[in-house]
Amino acid sequence: MSQATLTMNRTRHALAPWARIAGLTLCALLTLGPVIWTVSTSLRTPAESFDLPPRIIPTHPTVDSYRGVFDQIDVWLLALNSTLVTALIAVGQMITAGLAGYAFARLEFRFKKPLFGLVLATMMVPLQVTIVPVFLVLKSMHLTDTLLGLIIPAFPTAFGTFLMRQYFLGMPKDLGEAAMLDGAGPWRTFRSVYAPLATPGLAIVGVLAFNYHWNEFFRPLILETSGQNYTLPLGLVSLQGNLGTGSISVVLAGVVLSMIPAVAVFLVGQRPLREGITSAGVNR
Repeated sequence: MSQATLTMNRTRHALAPWARIAGLTLCALLTLGPVIWTVSTSLRTPAESFDLPPRIIPTHPTVDSYRGVFDQIDVWLLALNSTLVTALIAVGQMITAGLAGYAFARLEFRFKKPLFGLVLATMMVPLQVTIVPVFLVLKSMHLTDTLLGLIIPAFPTAFGTFLMRQYFLGMPKDLGEAAMLDGAGPWRTFRSVYAPLATPGLAIVGVLAFNYHWNEFFRPLILETSGQNYTLPLGLVSLQGNLGTGSISVVLAGVVLSMIPAVAVFLVGQRPLREGITSAGVNR
């Protein structure tokens, strides 16, 4: 190999880490750019929000917009509704996904594969297609305009079922066989053996469910009509004012406040989230 080729290879290897760092930095800026702009605008005065050229760093930072959010809407009631709805949905999806995933992974019953295929097929059906029949069913049960009407229909989760099925398939069969030899039935085997080992997988289902339904707007918009049952994303719409005449700084301040719980849950659940994603598709 010639000296020029060796020099070129060394240069390529030396530049490779910097190229990766530059690429990741660019992706991070593209991802965090809207968030940084939202936080920056929420700290500006309404007049400064329309300055041209726009400035990332506010000239005169102020928190008056955050005070305006609490003055215009009942933030605590909206946050309480959102917390109750998302927390119960997350717990419900962890339970249903764990049970369904275990059944499809470890139990033998007729039509198991077609049923699992049908569950996966529901992931391809848009929410807008099913919202009308769901609304009619909830109306017949007198659950429209109630928080319970938001919670119960969200318990089944096709993605969570798929994730937990893969997670249980990655666990050794010997554990279940040993439990059955000791006289444990399917339920006892699941509860005492497999469920404790599936904690990282259940955590990822819970974290993803919480983050998704915390920011959910479409279902509450259709199912809720009373302001006392509004969730936080739905209540923030009123900050726009009549015909969008509200202050953009106040609107974005409300958006920043609504992001805090979701970010906190993600940071707390980041480790099990990473472990669950890594181990879900790996057969051990």
